[in-house]
Amino acid sequence: MFTLTPKQVFMYYIVETTKPFEQAATDLELAVKHHGFGVLHIHDLGATLRGKGIEFEAQCKVFEVCNPQQAAAVMATDMRLNMALPCRISVFTEKGTTKIGLIKPAQMLAALSQDPELTRIAEEVEERTIQMVDEAK
Repeated sequence: MFTLTPKQVFMYYIVETTKPFEQAATDLELAVKHHGFGVLHIHDLGATLRGKGIEFEAQCKVFEVCNPQQAAAVMATDMRLNMALPCRISVFTEKGTTKIGLIKPAQMLAALSQDPELTRIAEEVEERTIQMVDEAK
């Protein structure tokens, strides 16, 4: 079993919800739109794995979300950071519990750039994506 270090735990924001998996996914999609972001794509990783013949009991949908103005500002500052876009928020089950989570954008971008403008953008995006997760919870 893989154990996260304290630093790795800090990089994630994950909440548990009492909602069923599909309801949490629907509510997350609504929260994303409510906060001025768009859903670019939803990857149903659980269904994809099962469709490939792999036994995988957990549910997992990864939402690619983006705010066009923020994404454009990031890429205008450092085009290489397109590889860190868009933001991803997951709804998944683990041991029978539905969870919603993300990797914190501010810490992820801090590992890739020390630019103060990017830090500001990433902190703002992080605040808004955490609000989305909390709203969907």
